[in-house]
Amino acid sequence: MTKPTPTARERIVAGAADMISRRGLNATSIREMAKHARAPLGSTYHYFPEGKQQLATEAVRYTGAWTSRSLCKALEAGPVAGLRAFLALWRKIVVDSDFRAGCPVLAVSIEEPATDETPAALAAAADVFTEWESLLAASLRGHGAEREQAAQLATLIVAAVEGTVAMCRAKRSTQPLDDTAEQLQTLILAAIED
Repeated sequence: MTKPTPTARERIVAGAADMISRRGLNATSIREMAKHARAPLGSTYHYFPEGKQQLATEAVRYTGAWTSRSLCKALEAGPVAGLRAFLALWRKIVVDSDFRAGCPVLAVSIEEPATDETPAALAAAADVFTEWESLLAASLRGHGAEREQAAQLATLIVAAVEGTVAMCRAKRSTQPLDDTAEQLQTLILAAIED
């Protein structure tokens, strides 16, 4: 079965997510996002009339949904399998990009907003992190972890993996992923075996 060809809008959103993952939000213009997606600038404004923040918000949601689908599928086999899949997904991104790309959700989260208001992209990033934590916590609870421990461990997993991706980029090595995987797996096994 062949995959459907992405629409122009989907290409722009995916391209924006990729650009943000490489350069951050503030260092990326909407013109560069359109060029990277091989889309005319006019169509970018057609699909995203509110401009860069709207496109960034969609890019964060796109990344969140894409990652959540992968995580959900892997979590069917349990929290350790979910952890491995989560780490494998980010390993592929950093390795395939020669350590130039990370997570666009994290990139949006760590940049200073231009105003005192919470930008929509930042709010979307918070929602994405919450979704990933919820998926992991539910799997941990389903495999015997207590509610509070599952929630805390899920937060630790998301925070550790996001931080590890940044470390991999800086060190140009996947060793931080390997080290993090081993320690998080130990914590998960202790939580579900208790």
